[in-house]
Amino acid sequence: MASKTLPYAFFTLLFFHQFHFSSAQTTTVVKATYWFPESGYLASSINSTLFTHLFCAFADLNPTTYQVTVSSSHSAPFANFTATVQQKNPSVKTLLSIGGGNANASTFASMASRNSTRKSFIDSSIKLARSYNFYGLDLDWEYPSSATEMSNFGYLLNEWRAAVANESKTSNKTALLLSAAVFYTSSYYGGLNYPFQAISNSLDWINIMAYDFYGPSWAPSMTGPPAGLYNITRSQISGDNGIKAWIQAVPAKKVVYGIPFYGYAWSLVNANDHGIFAPANGTATAISSDGSITYSQIKGLKNFTAVYNSSIVTNYCYSGTTWIGYDDTNSTSTKVTYAKGKGLLGYFAWHVGADLNSILAQTASSAWGA
Repeated sequence: MASKTLPYAFFTLLFFHQFHFSSAQTTTVVKATYWFPESGYLASSINSTLFTHLFCAFADLNPTTYQVTVSSSHSAPFANFTATVQQKNPSVKTLLSIGGGNANASTFASMASRNSTRKSFIDSSIKLARSYNFYGLDLDWEYPSSATEMSNFGYLLNEWRAAVANESKTSNKTALLLSAAVFYTSSYYGGLNYPFQAISNSLDWINIMAYDFYGPSWAPSMTGPPAGLYNITRSQISGDNGIKAWIQAVPAKKVVYGIPFYGYAWSLVNANDHGIFAPANGTATAISSDGSITYSQIKGLKNFTAVYNSSIVTNYCYSGTTWIGYDDTNSTSTKVTYAKGKGLLGYFAWHVGADLNSILAQTASSAWGA
């Protein structure tokens, strides 16, 4: 116990002593999106004028050394990412994102459990960010799933901030930004609270993943809004409920609202019963193996009937027995306006390659305003 509490207290104090350095990058708004090479969308194609921040995803966590690494296939595109996206927008800030939904959560839990392995992660992440000319680092650990892991997540954040502040002082460079992607609400399953004080003290912001509420792989028996803003009678899962919980726990200006540039496709039981929560037979495999489909692909479909539900704030379309839940321009605009009205720092999207013509990105940027 002592080996955990002492570093936590020490680095919390160090954070406050170094606060001047860690705040050198003043962030007044976040209009962000994620990019990853596997999307097939070139970084040079990103309309970076629509964004203030861009996340390059994903760096890996070595399960033996606990150092942050980039695969050889990603080395060149990651190294060139900042220069590439700044050609269209010299002021856009880039962050290297670590982990992701396909990463091994137990490796992150093991890394965060000890001082020495946390240090390996922290030091290597800072070195990598500097060598690749990123402005910051983003942690996507999905998700700390025990009280111990949440505590260790807090230690990691405080030590990360202290190290970033110290590196800024010794290198005489602007401190790296630090962000983290987190669950849609402030408590993980079973009422497991995130380390709110560490988040408030040590991160510039958190990315709230307010999507994947319903999908055919885990909710196969009925259609559902994948990222509804407001809750409905069947469930308390909604973006609004998540944001309300988060801004009771951390300052609203630490919160960035997540919106999806993709949807999910179900197979209906009855083609004539095609509303939200209509009976379904799992994934519409003609769309994809897991039902996922990008916004651009959805807009390219023929002979689908499109519907906007303003009560939930979600879109869906259907044709025959195929039903797709997604966000279009109206739901995206409403969500961004909601985020600004709640005093949040901004919004982010997963992912830029799913919005080939920048329709949703333009909508979101316009909805927030200058």
